[in-house]
Amino acid sequence: AWIAATLGYDSCCPFLCELDTHRELVAQEFDKLLGAKSDCKTCKGAGAAPVQLEDLLEQLPPAWPEKFRARLQLWHQHPRLLSLREDARAWLARLIQRTAQWLIAGKVTEEAGVRLIDWIEPLLRRENYLALLFERPPVHERLLRLLGAAKWPARYLLLHPGVIDELASDEMLHERFDAGGFAQELRRRLASLQRTGEDDEERCLNLLRHAHHAEVFRTLARDVEGVLTTEQVADDLSALAEVVLEITADWCWQRLKTRHRETPQFAIIAYGKLGGKELGYGSDLDIVFVYDDDAEQAPEVYATFVRKLINWLTIKTGQGDLFEIDTALRPNGNSGLLVTSFEAYARYQQQRGSNTAWTWEHQAMTRARCVFGSEALHQRFEAIRTAVITAPRDIVALRNEIVAMREKVRSARPVRGEKFDVKHSAGGMVDAEFAVQFLVLAFSGAHPELAANVGNIALLQRAEAAGLLPPGVGTQAASAYRELRRVQHKARLNEEPTQVVLPALQAERDAIQRAWVAAFHLNLKQSI
Repeated sequence: AWIAATLGYDSCCPFLCELDTHRELVAQEFDKLLGAKSDCKTCKGAGAAPVQLEDLLEQLPPAWPEKFRARLQLWHQHPRLLSLREDARAWLARLIQRTAQWLIAGKVTEEAGVRLIDWIEPLLRRENYLALLFERPPVHERLLRLLGAAKWPARYLLLHPGVIDELASDEMLHERFDAGGFAQELRRRLASLQRTGEDDEERCLNLLRHAHHAEVFRTLARDVEGVLTTEQVADDLSALAEVVLEITADWCWQRLKTRHRETPQFAIIAYGKLGGKELGYGSDLDIVFVYDDDAEQAPEVYATFVRKLINWLTIKTGQGDLFEIDTALRPNGNSGLLVTSFEAYARYQQQRGSNTAWTWEHQAMTRARCVFGSEALHQRFEAIRTAVITAPRDIVALRNEIVAMREKVRSARPVRGEKFDVKHSAGGMVDAEFAVQFLVLAFSGAHPELAANVGNIALLQRAEAAGLLPPGVGTQAASAYRELRRVQHKARLNEEPTQVVLPALQAERDAIQRAWVAAFHLNLKQSI
C-alpha cells in the first residue's frame, strides 16, 4: 500500500494491475531471448485446476509408460519432496505431467523420462532448475532428448547440473566452438574479479572449470543433436583443451612467486589424442613440458611452475576438475624430469648421446604438436619433429620393431571370443594407426607430404597418392577408420562395449587389414 501511494495510485489494485502488465512485457522479452514461445502467461492453463503433486504421485495414470510410473512411485512420501515449497511442488507436478504427455506422444523416449527423474531427484532443493524447466518448455524438451540419447550425457549432467542454462539458446546448437571468444570472455571475467579483489585461487579454479564444463556441454548437445560429425567433435574438444591449457598456464605463471621474467620461455608438447586432434569426452592429456631459458634458476623455476600447472588442471574443487594429465612420454618416461630443457629434449629425440628415444617414442612423435609457447618455440619444435620423422632408417629393422610393438599392445588388450573390437582387434583402429606411423617414419624423407600432422585419415589418403599403398587401399582404409571412430564414439557415449559380432563391420575390418598388409609387406619387398 505504501509503494502504491508513493507512486500516486489511489489503492493497491490499480498499482498491481499495472505492475502485472509490465511484468508480462518483461517475461515476453525473456521468452524471445531464451527461445520460448511468447504465449501470454495469464492465459496459460486457463480453466484448468492445477494437479496437486501428492495426488499425482498417489494415483499415477495407468496410461503412462510402465518404467516411468515405476520410477515415480519411488517418490511417494520422499523427504525431499515433502520439504519443497508450494510453488516448487506445483512446478514439479506440471513437469511430470508434461514429460508423460511427450512420452505418450512419442516425442521423447521412456529412457529419457526415467533419466530425467534420476537427474532431478538430487537437485530437488535447487528450485531454480525446476523453475527454468517449467517456464521454458523448449529447454525441458532439449534436456529430455539429451538425457535419452546416451548414458554419458546423463552422467555429465548429474555432475554439472548448472550447464543446462546453455540449452536456453536456440543459436547454440548451430554454432561451433570459438577459441578466441572463449579466451576473451574468460580473461574479461578474471579482470572483473581482479577489480573487486575477488581473484583468489579458488575462484580462478572454479571460473576455469565452469567455463570448460559449459563449453563441453555445448559440444555434447550439438553432438547428440547430430549437428557435428565425430571428427568435428574431436576438433572442438581438442581446440577447447588447447585454449584451457594456454589460459591456465598464463594465470599460473602470473601467480608464481619465483618467476624471474614476465613471459615464460616454455612450451607444452601434446601427444596422443590431443596431439592428433582426436580428443574425446573425458580423455586425458598426454603432454610434455620443455623450456628454453639460460637463467641459472630456470630448472627450479619451471619445475615449480609445472607442478602448479598440473595441480590447477587436475585438482577437484566444488566445480569438479579439468583433465587427467599423463606425462609418461617425457624423456626417460616416469623416471625422467617433469620438465626438460629444449636442448636436452632435442638430443634425446634425435639420437644424440647415450640417452636416446626408443622407436615407440618416435611413433608417438608422428602425432605430436606444440600447443603452448611462443612462435619461435613452435618453430623450434617443428624443426625437431621434422628431423626425427624424416631421419634415414633401416626399413626392415623399423618394420620388425613396430610389428613387435603392435603384438605387445595386442597381447595386453586381448579380445574375448569371436567379437571384433573396433580399436584393438586385428583390422581395428590401432592397426591403421601403426601402419600410418610406419609409413611416416619409413618414407617421409622421400615423401615430405607424409611428415605433416594431419591425422590418420588424411595420411592414409596421402600414402596412396604417393604410391605407397595400392590404388583404392588407402582411400578405403581411411573411410573404414572414420567409420570405426564413429562406432567407438557412439558406444562410449552410451557407456557400451566397443565390440561387435561379425559380420558387423566386416568390410571396415577387411579394408584396414589390406592397408596393414600393403604397408608392412608390399613396401618391405620393394625396399629390399
